[in-house]
Amino acid sequence: MYGKLYSACIYGIDGILIEVEVDLANGIPQTTVVGLPDSAVREAVERVRAAIKNCGYSFPMQRVTINLAPADLRKEGSAFDLAIALGLLTASGQVILSENEHVLVIGELSLDGTVRPVPGVLSMVDLALRHGFHAVLVPADNAEEAALLDGIKVYSLKHLSDLSSTSLEQDPSRDNPVHIILKSLEYHQPSSHSIQIPEDEYEKKVKLHEPNYQQLQEKTSEDYRDVFGQRHVKRALTIAAAGMHNIMLIGPPGTGKTMLIRRLPSILPKLSPVESLEVTKIYSSAGKFNQSKPRLMINRPFRSPHHSISGAGLIGGGGIPKPGEVSLAHHGVLFLDELPEFSRNVLEVLRQPLEERAVTISRSRASFTFPAYFLLAVSLNPCPCGYYGADPNLSRRCTCNQFRIAQYRERISGPLLDRIDMHVEVPRPSNMQNDLKPLSSEEMREDVERAVQIQLHRFQGCNYTRNSELSGTALHKFALISPEAELMLNTSFETLGLSMRAYDRIIKLSRTIADLQSSELITPAHVAEAIQYRHLDRKQEDLC
Repeated sequence: MYGKLYSACIYGIDGILIEVEVDLANGIPQTTVVGLPDSAVREAVERVRAAIKNCGYSFPMQRVTINLAPADLRKEGSAFDLAIALGLLTASGQVILSENEHVLVIGELSLDGTVRPVPGVLSMVDLALRHGFHAVLVPADNAEEAALLDGIKVYSLKHLSDLSSTSLEQDPSRDNPVHIILKSLEYHQPSSHSIQIPEDEYEKKVKLHEPNYQQLQEKTSEDYRDVFGQRHVKRALTIAAAGMHNIMLIGPPGTGKTMLIRRLPSILPKLSPVESLEVTKIYSSAGKFNQSKPRLMINRPFRSPHHSISGAGLIGGGGIPKPGEVSLAHHGVLFLDELPEFSRNVLEVLRQPLEERAVTISRSRASFTFPAYFLLAVSLNPCPCGYYGADPNLSRRCTCNQFRIAQYRERISGPLLDRIDMHVEVPRPSNMQNDLKPLSSEEMREDVERAVQIQLHRFQGCNYTRNSELSGTALHKFALISPEAELMLNTSFETLGLSMRAYDRIIKLSRTIADLQSSELITPAHVAEAIQYRHLDRKQEDLC
């Protein structure tokens, strides 16, 4: 006797379709799971055996072979439990599941038959939608998450015994198979803020149910109005947000570096629907989705890991790799406070995602790619004590010698600094009482959104969305520079000894500054302002 159902597992952040095949044959009773299962999948046999018996069914006393196809793909997790149980029950004739070839079955089983939630359900439902399934059967606790996607029916199950509408006491022998009608299970309507995805243009168009997606945007309580003075830093942060340029704030303790960066999400442009779905899938597959309030992530993520984080925690890792902080910050901000306190080996793993906007982790059997398009924002003190270059009239003065200062700065490699577009000095604020009307996040966000719309219009039909993504031929095509501005840039290139990467980043930064002023051409004023934000390209004695 043979039975087959469809389930799924998470590979990276995407769902992978798995065929769960069950074969019952005569012979010594034993159960074998094949198809490269990990220990959690092999242990599923015992969970399923107990759940089936405790729900009044009979576990087949035959030679049972369970195959998880494709057989060359490593299977991990407990999401196959429910599919294996239903496969056994259908193969043994105890249950007839209607339309089972068009239903994706996901869920973990407890020993008493309770169906427990699993991570990554949103990615699995997305997979089912792509492959033409008309329905999914998920744990009750995952139902609201699954209903975020429209275009597919979502049925939930709290307990394995809920599959049968017939009382177990009335039919203990199960002489007649139980016909499972999906319509009898709890059906979940699409969420009020679910996403409807046309089959033909999945990546291009997204339709939304009411209320309108834009009305769902949540406001943050943190506002730049709380920061007095520091107008030049706010200007730099506006440029960084408009073009998704990496930024570094340098200054003594207490000048507001952390406060300024933590308010950066309040001026970033809103997540588009497709970006929202992509970010939510990352958090769902990482097991960080909030099941108590299941909804699409509508705010840009802000991640601020501790300086003791490992390389695997930052970049992602594991036997079957999971997303790290750089992927959790996708389409948002990754904030590294006190950058020199991080291990140098940890910081060096940032090179690839900063250039490629993705992370590739290779294992012996497979290679995994995670999206990692984020704005890197870092802060650091100019020296170990923090007061190098501060006002000599202050009571606190630098106590570090040149050797300690050089040793402190050497914790950050030159190639990493080269990938940070803006190096901005944050001095101690003065005359704060004169700043009667501090620049607010709303005012800054208006400038950012205007510049973003200019970029989106410019890059129509291209694979770019922000100026920071430009490279090679595209940089020369879209970043039109005047002869005077080009002469100034070339002179600075020779004088400051810039690298070619820094040269290109100044051009991209100038393009964003020009967009903020609605200028089609990059002028010398735009280049001059961009060069100002390259403090660490100057000589050692000019730092800070």
